[in-house]
Amino acid sequence: MVSVQKESAVVDSLLHRISDARRYSDSLFEIVRPEALYDRPIPERHRIVFYIGHLEAFDWNLLHENVFGLRSFHVEFDRLFAFGIDPVGGGLPTDQPSDWPSLDRVREYVRRIRVSLDDKLAGSADAYQRDGFSLDTLLNVAIEHRLMHVETLAYMLHQLPLDRKIPNPADIPQLTSPVKPSMVQVPAGTASLGLARRSGEFGWDNEFEEHAVDVPAFEIDRYMVTSGQFLAFIEDGGYENREFWTDADWQWRTTVEISCPVFWRKRKDVWLYYTMFDEVPLPMDWPVYVSHAEASAYAHWAGKALPTEAQWQRAAYGSRNNMERFYPWGSEAADSGRGNFDFQSWNPMPVNAYPRGQSAFGVEGLLGNGWEWTSTVFGPFPGFEPFPFYRGYSADFFDGKHYVIKGGSARTAACMLRPSFRNWFQSHYQYVYAGFRCSRD
Repeated sequence: MVSVQKESAVVDSLLHRISDARRYSDSLFEIVRPEALYDRPIPERHRIVFYIGHLEAFDWNLLHENVFGLRSFHVEFDRLFAFGIDPVGGGLPTDQPSDWPSLDRVREYVRRIRVSLDDKLAGSADAYQRDGFSLDTLLNVAIEHRLMHVETLAYMLHQLPLDRKIPNPADIPQLTSPVKPSMVQVPAGTASLGLARRSGEFGWDNEFEEHAVDVPAFEIDRYMVTSGQFLAFIEDGGYENREFWTDADWQWRTTVEISCPVFWRKRKDVWLYYTMFDEVPLPMDWPVYVSHAEASAYAHWAGKALPTEAQWQRAAYGSRNNMERFYPWGSEAADSGRGNFDFQSWNPMPVNAYPRGQSAFGVEGLLGNGWEWTSTVFGPFPGFEPFPFYRGYSADFFDGKHYVIKGGSARTAACMLRPSFRNWFQSHYQYVYAGFRCSRD
């Protein structure tokens, strides 16, 4: 009886989280003017209407037949909305708005899925499972998948023209002292990467298995690289100087004619930052968001490098006595005074805005305010096993073309701030809220 009550309590908590995640995703579609829901703000991605159906189709395909024994009521839509597109993954999509079903039909599909799943979940004290994975694991997959897309949708809608969105109240600027770039020393030590299966904690397949990596002493930037610092790279001819770029990155830069970060605009001789709902003079103390290729070129220009995943992990969670923390600042819960995350803001904040979030070595701004590129190619940890119900989640991207990013952005949910969480993108993808800091031996 006690175990059944415990299972029921876990599911009840997850149902509240599902409800919250749906609220976040629904609110994003509400800032898009109705006539823009069939737009494609980023050429490499689906049209916005796809994501209205996809979030529910994912939950449905995960749970309806193999967990709850429910029959599909719209097989065509189950397939249509099943899979997204890997950015920069092999040609641009060519579909037209007329190829997609009407908004009314998509929303009715969403409504029926929610009613069907919620009805089953409301009475699910029984130990449902799939492929040996418990219901709470499956629900965590559904929740975090949706929250990942809440962030994806945010940076997609960021690229939507301002007149295609319904304005929201602007963020309140946060005042800080001027940023003084510096580096901090991190002594040699061990970094723990990954999550132990024996912990019983939820993690995606690429987070397993936990293992230790010896990290020699190194230096790392105290703060993320700012727009002001990156502007110096541009003004010094960084985008025109071949020596700072790899062959593949230089070919991309010249072919696509990349000359500045995708969030920047230049009007006459004035640099502007394209926020979600406005254009503002370029904030020099905000982190710069760029592709891996641009970050690597800057690091080369600066005589430094991007940190490895293990270096970043040690700088964030390590300490001088080789004990590791759950958060950079310690064990206290993540709150708004520690970093810019969990949907607090549409915009970045100054890189020195959160001194209470610094690590044991004095590195600041490690969680939130922008993901951080590493030099580590995304690949499996020793002991990796793909989720049998979602085999392509990680394994499809172990192709040598994707790089690990760590930390989180303003639009990253708090549940994904755990030390083992890994994100990844291709080198030439500019749109994600990802910046960087540099390191050197």
